[in-house]
Amino acid sequence: MKKNESLPKKISVFPLSNFIIFPNTSVPLNIFEPRYIKMIDDSMKNDRIIGMIQPKKQKKNIPDLYSVGCAGKITSFNESDDGRYLIVLSGISRFKILKEITNNKPYRECEVNFDKYNKDIKKDYNEIKFSDLELIFRNLKSLFKKKGYIINWKELEKQNLNQTINTLAMASPFSREEKQILLETIDVNNRKTELEKILNTYVSDDFHNTTIQ
Repeated sequence: MKKNESLPKKISVFPLSNFIIFPNTSVPLNIFEPRYIKMIDDSMKNDRIIGMIQPKKQKKNIPDLYSVGCAGKITSFNESDDGRYLIVLSGISRFKILKEITNNKPYRECEVNFDKYNKDIKKDYNEIKFSDLELIFRNLKSLFKKKGYIINWKELEKQNLNQTINTLAMASPFSREEKQILLETIDVNNRKTELEKILNTYVSDDFHNTTIQ
């Protein structure tokens, strides 16, 4: 069985602004809201897969969601003394929402499809070269310094370049719209191109850009 065939057709989703993950990356999450505590409880009883997705910027109690997110598997779970869950989520594959499911749960669930991003489950496809990223790294370092972000560049150097560019896209101080553009790119080469475009808007504005209109 291919890995994408074993992915669920229905997943619980965790809407979080200005936050994206990519396949083959891992992120720590601090879960404290009761509805998401319940979501993690249910997920741990099943396949431990949840979907990270960005909500659109709207003045609604239940905001609309972007159509593309990334599914991840809970690979580490700890409960704090005050009842919070400290988890590590490892990205598996991006998905497209087909429709939101009406349920009686405190969290949201969606019917999803992984076909458009079926290459996410393959490792080391579309490798990029360091020479392709030198300008991006230089501009990102300037942007991170300007924004007061601290990045362990030596640790990043231990990753392959595909993982590095995805990690930087996740950690970057970009707007939700900009991060969504990066998330939806088909592969890392296209992501590199989009990252260059976004960075150029910051460079031209002396690293003060806030969003793409």
